[in-house]
Amino acid sequence: MSVTADGSSTVGPFTTKAAEDWKAAGGSDVTVGISGTGGGFERFCAGETDISNASRPIKDDEAEICEQNGVEYVELRVAIDALTNVVNIENDWVDCLTVDQLSVIWGPRSTVKSWKQVDPSFPDVRLRLYGAGTDSGTFDYFTEAINGESGASRSDYSATEDDNVTVQGVAGDRGALGYFGFSYFEQNQSTLKALEVDGGDGCVAPSVDAAQDGSYTPLSRPLFIYVKRSSLEEKEDVRDFVRFALEKQQTIAQEALFVPMSREQIDEQLAKLESATS
Repeated sequence: MSVTADGSSTVGPFTTKAAEDWKAAGGSDVTVGISGTGGGFERFCAGETDISNASRPIKDDEAEICEQNGVEYVELRVAIDALTNVVNIENDWVDCLTVDQLSVIWGPRSTVKSWKQVDPSFPDVRLRLYGAGTDSGTFDYFTEAINGESGASRSDYSATEDDNVTVQGVAGDRGALGYFGFSYFEQNQSTLKALEVDGGDGCVAPSVDAAQDGSYTPLSRPLFIYVKRSSLEEKEDVRDFVRFALEKQQTIAQEALFVPMSREQIDEQLAKLESATS
């Protein structure tokens, strides 16, 4: 019996790696789709999938649709992420941006088109922007953290649900700026430069340690999977796969280039799973 998952492009690599390790250990097939957090919840709340990968908590309207359709679920934290601002590797004028500067760039009324408009000391190089599509949990989290309201963003940028499009866009343009999950930067650090962020207490680079200890503010965040309760009750493979992913979380997270959780955090999620299946 196969297991079906869909949702966040950020969480997708974690679930995919867990599925590969699970299969290698003798487990069943796990199909992992990438339709964005919002798209994943649409399928999940329609009863089409067992697991929904999410880079943000479920929204009230999504939870209401699940309830209307009789889809009960358990929310489990599976990793930690550090949203990462990236520039072209040839960009030699900026190493750190403040939250205010990021808001000047990304705010819904922003007309900034040059790096010089961000800071007079920067060169007059055209600023091209790449970021998450509006159906992405990464978009929701970034806009709330930077602009103070989920969904509040300028719209004249290259928006995509596929983070690889942002990688290619920024890598190919000296003046480009983009954002996505930390794992995508780690996979592409030979062609991209990550920027430090000053959330008010000085510039901090995105890293495993900074995400775990909370010093990388305001762009570190938890990542989730939502598991349908009926699948946990009726499909042994779903129950065993989710337990496997949590028990092996630290290894899977490291191999998939995510921030691993602490042993205490993992045990808390395992307890939630056991409570949901007892």
